[in-house]
Amino acid sequence: MRDPRAVRIPAPAGRAQFSGDAPVVVVVGGGIAGLAAATPLAERGARVVLCERENYLGGRVGGWSTRLADGSEVTMTRGFHAFFRQYYNLRALLRRVDPSGRALTALPDYPLWHASGHRDSFAGLPTAVPRNALAFLRRSPTFRWRDLPDVDARAALSLLDVSVPRVYAELDGMDAAAYLENLRFPRAAHALAFEVFSRSFFAHPSRMSAAELAVMFHIYFLGSSEGLLFDVAADPFPHGLWDPLGRHLAQLGATICTGVEVRSVLPGEEKRFSVTIGSGAVEADAVVLAADVRGLRTVVSASPTLGDATWRGRVSSLRTAPRFLVSRYWLDRPVDADRPGFVGTSGFDLLDNISVLDHYEHEARAWAARTGGSVVELHGYALPSDVDEADARRRLWEQLTEVYPEIKRAEVVDERHELREDCPLFPAGGYADRPGVRTPDDFLVVAGDLARIDLPVALMERAATTGFAAANELLTRWGVAGVDLWSVPVEGRVPVLRSVARRWRTL
Repeated sequence: MRDPRAVRIPAPAGRAQFSGDAPVVVVVGGGIAGLAAATPLAERGARVVLCERENYLGGRVGGWSTRLADGSEVTMTRGFHAFFRQYYNLRALLRRVDPSGRALTALPDYPLWHASGHRDSFAGLPTAVPRNALAFLRRSPTFRWRDLPDVDARAALSLLDVSVPRVYAELDGMDAAAYLENLRFPRAAHALAFEVFSRSFFAHPSRMSAAELAVMFHIYFLGSSEGLLFDVAADPFPHGLWDPLGRHLAQLGATICTGVEVRSVLPGEEKRFSVTIGSGAVEADAVVLAADVRGLRTVVSASPTLGDATWRGRVSSLRTAPRFLVSRYWLDRPVDADRPGFVGTSGFDLLDNISVLDHYEHEARAWAARTGGSVVELHGYALPSDVDEADARRRLWEQLTEVYPEIKRAEVVDERHELREDCPLFPAGGYADRPGVRTPDDFLVVAGDLARIDLPVALMERAATTGFAAANELLTRWGVAGVDLWSVPVEGRVPVLRSVARRWRTL
């Protein structure tokens, strides 16, 4: 059930389908944003050509086959992803191929553990403000009532009056670390609750916008009624999500090209654009740029006629967050049965979270049942620049054995590691210059979690939302109906609390 206060952005009106000679649309990138853009376009009858650099769909939520030392064929991915209940547009995309919702399964809690021994849980909480916040304060070991007089009430109350896009005018000039200091929350609460959330953007709070942090709290805790619990993929991402969606697109007549790189978008001879794909080219009436930061910058740099100087400058100024490491281990014995499928950690050196895949994923569970082992994955976000991969692997493993001591007795059957640096960075002061979905060319649009859109969305949901929005922009140009967009409320959900917060800010 969707939050009754969720906001619907109605689909652009128009005829139901293209008639006659439908336009050719090239979608550059086969991640969530590209798939979200391609799907409504193909459903309306556009001739979609989707191009993906990797050999698989899904982008940063993709996966590929690998063979372990014991001969098992398994799927490796770039790590754990939480499908929150607030992800309305992503879930709308997935319903195309999973109408019953069986591809996702719920985890019972979002546990947060700090090295000091503090532990927090979100299971069983009311789902909406103010009851959720009061219940959390009542039972949390990190948020103690006697600490509340030290909290900056004005700064804290501002979290109850987040309004998008106004919050960017108010807070984007400040980094999240400074904002957290201004709040004066207890140190344990600061480290556990706030830093864990901010590092979901793959960056230390000192390197990200305070506005993004405030929006994140609005989305996941203070502004919606879905709460902080989430679902995970019941099968490896390709099996249950992206391969079926690729087949859906193919059945609609789309051409799916994986393992090919788009090099440039130039003026066409017969159509508006000529898209260079590998050693060939495709003439297109419109283009969706749904690549990651590096891919977008590369394509735009090689395409001198795209956009204008201001827009090109915005693209070239995009930056990536620091490196992160995903380490997955196939072990010869199980972890303790009561270990959660996922736990967020803070204060454990480089370790940010632990997943026990065989506690929720079918493929990992089958491997564990067959071998008597377990499949454990570690994430280290925002790695310091002076830490190399070997050192990061060692330190993540050492901290794993501190959190789950039973693993000290385990032997590693096999392991895989993914060191990446391709997530977008949202620095303080960057919102105004971030490229949006629209560009100076009516038939060139941008999609992805790197793109600006004036709605309270983040991470995978921002990718899906901008993908749908990009498709809507193009469909509108051709007088064809688009798709509805949804978001959590665009401002604090309790009017009286918003009023109090605004009054405090003016005192």
